[in-house]
Amino acid sequence: MNENNISGVGKEKAPLYEALLTYRDSKQRSFHVPGHKNGQVYQQWMQQSDVVGEVQQEEIGNTVEVGNTLRAKQKRQDEQGNEEDQRKEAEQSKVTAGSLKNSYCSKHVVPVHAYLDMMEMDVTEITGMDDLHHPEGVIKEAQELAADCFGAEESFFLVGGSTAGNLSLLLAICDEPGSIVLVQRNVHKSVIHGLMLAGARAVFLEPWVDAGSGLAVMPPIEVVQAAVQKYPEAKGVFITLPNYYGMGADLTPIARVCHEAGMPLLVDEAHGAHYGQHPELPVSALSCGADGVVQSTHKMLAAFTMGAMLHIQGPRLNRSLLRQRLAMVQSSSPSYPVMASLDLSRRLLHVHGADAFTAGLAAVKALKRGLAELPRFQWLQPVDMLQQEPAYGDEVPAAMPGRRGYTAQDPFKVVIYDDTGVLSGYGLQQQLEACGCVPEMSDERYVVLLFSLGSTLQDAEHVLQALKYISTTCTPEHSLSSTEPVKPDSLSGPPSPSYVSTWNNIAESEPFSEPVAFSLQPIMDIDTIEVLIEDCAGYQSAEMVIPYPPGIPLVYPGERIHSKVAERIQILRDAGAKFQGISDHTNQKLKILKPGL
Repeated sequence: MNENNISGVGKEKAPLYEALLTYRDSKQRSFHVPGHKNGQVYQQWMQQSDVVGEVQQEEIGNTVEVGNTLRAKQKRQDEQGNEEDQRKEAEQSKVTAGSLKNSYCSKHVVPVHAYLDMMEMDVTEITGMDDLHHPEGVIKEAQELAADCFGAEESFFLVGGSTAGNLSLLLAICDEPGSIVLVQRNVHKSVIHGLMLAGARAVFLEPWVDAGSGLAVMPPIEVVQAAVQKYPEAKGVFITLPNYYGMGADLTPIARVCHEAGMPLLVDEAHGAHYGQHPELPVSALSCGADGVVQSTHKMLAAFTMGAMLHIQGPRLNRSLLRQRLAMVQSSSPSYPVMASLDLSRRLLHVHGADAFTAGLAAVKALKRGLAELPRFQWLQPVDMLQQEPAYGDEVPAAMPGRRGYTAQDPFKVVIYDDTGVLSGYGLQQQLEACGCVPEMSDERYVVLLFSLGSTLQDAEHVLQALKYISTTCTPEHSLSSTEPVKPDSLSGPPSPSYVSTWNNIAESEPFSEPVAFSLQPIMDIDTIEVLIEDCAGYQSAEMVIPYPPGIPLVYPGERIHSKVAERIQILRDAGAKFQGISDHTNQKLKILKPGL
C-alpha cells in the first residue's frame, strides 16, 4: 500500500461510500442543508400521487364500464346498420381514457424511488462525513486508497470533472503574472481558461500528425526539447494524452526532458483513467514520470459524471499551493454521491484488478471480429502497434519517422470509418443513432465508439447488426439527403489534405509559437464587428471557436485567423459540426476585432 496510506484501511473498503450508507441507515433528522431533507420534501407528493393513482384507477374502471355499455349499444346499432355512429362512439371511448392518463402524467410528475434513494445519501460536511477541502477522516482515507490504486504519491477527488484539475494545476505552477507555460496546441478549452485565469503566456507546441489517420497526437520529443531550451524559464510543460481517439505513445522521453530542465510535466489524461490497469491497455502517464495527471474517472471507469481525480508525484509541484487552488475552483459544497462514486470506482479496480476489464475487452474483440467480415467499415490502429518500443538510453533520441506520436491505441476506443466514402463520420453517426447506437463523437471522417469495463457482448452485437443494416441500405443510390456522400478517395487509404478533424487545430507553420498572452480582460462589443466566416482570414478573432465535442479551440480571442483555420471552420460547419464560443448561432458570422485596434 502507498506509504501515505497510514490509515490502515484495506483496499477492499470504500470508506466514504460506507459512511454514506451508515448515515442513510441511521435515519437521523436533518437540520442542515440540503433543503430536500434526505428526499423528504417529495414524500408528501408521493403520498398524494398514490391517492390520485387510486382515483385514476377508479376513473379508468368507470371508463371501461362506459366502454362496455357503448359496445353493447354499438352491437345493437350494428344490427340496425348504423355503422358510422358505432365508429364515432368507439373512438370517443378511447379518447376519454387517453385524456385521463395524459392529465394524470402532466400534473403529477414525482421522482422515481431510485432517485429518492440517492437523495438519502446526498449530504454535506456534517459530523462523520469529513471535508473535501480539509480531509481528516473518510475522504482522506478514500483519497489515500486512490493514490495507492493509481500509483500516485497523493490523489485528490474532483467534483468538477477534469476541468477542475486542469485549472488548479495551471493556477499552481503560474505563481506570477506572465508566467510562461509550454502547452500542446490542441488542448481542451479548460486549459485555455486556466491560462486566462492565471494571466499566463502560452508557447504552443505543434503536435505530430499521424500520416495514416490524419489526426494530431502529441508534440514530438524534438519540439519539446527545442522549446524547453529556448524558454528555460517556463513553469512547466502541459500535454494531452491520449487524444480523444485513444491514440498515444510513451511519454517517458518527454518527462525526462522536462525533469532535466527542472520543469514539471503535466498531463491531461482525461480519457486514460483506466491506463495501466490491464496488460492490454497502454501505460499510464504517472508510470512514465508525469508530475501531475488529471483523469476523468467518469469517462472510462465507473464514477458518476463530473467525478474525476488529480494525481501527484515528485517534488516539482507546490502541493500546499495546489490545495489552495483546488479550493478556489471547486465547490465548497461538493457532491457526496459523486465523491462516493469515485471511492467505489477505485475499489472496483483495487479488488478485481485486471479482471475488471475482462468483459469489456471481450466485447471489443467481438466487435473487431465482426468488423473483419464487414470490409466496408475499417477501424483505426497504429501500423506497428504490436512492435516492441525501443529502449532509450541516457540520450533522448529524436523521434523516429512514423513512430513519433502514435504507437499505442486504447482498445476501448474503436474508431471506425466508411472506407467506401459514401458516409462521412457525421453521416455514419446519424445512421448509427437511427439504429439505437449512440457514439461518443464523430468528425468529417471518423466515428468514435467508446467501450469500457461496463460494455457487454450484447453491445458489440447490437452495433454490428446496425453496421450490417447500414451497409445494405446506405449505398450511393440510397444515401439520405441529409447525409451528403463524400468523395471515395477522401476516405480510402490515408485522408486527403482537405480532411478536417475537430481534434486538429494545428497552425502548420513553426514547431512552436512565440508566447501568446492570456488574460481575463474582456473584448468589448464596441471594439468588434461581424464578418462572414468565409471572409475572416487575416483578421484578429474576438471570440473563441470551439468545435464540440471534443472541445478543442480552433482559434483564440485576439489571435489572427490563418486562412487554413478559416477553411477548417467552414468545412466543419458545412459537415454539421456543432460549435461553442461563436455568438452567431447560425455559424455564418464571426466576431473580429475592428482593424486598427
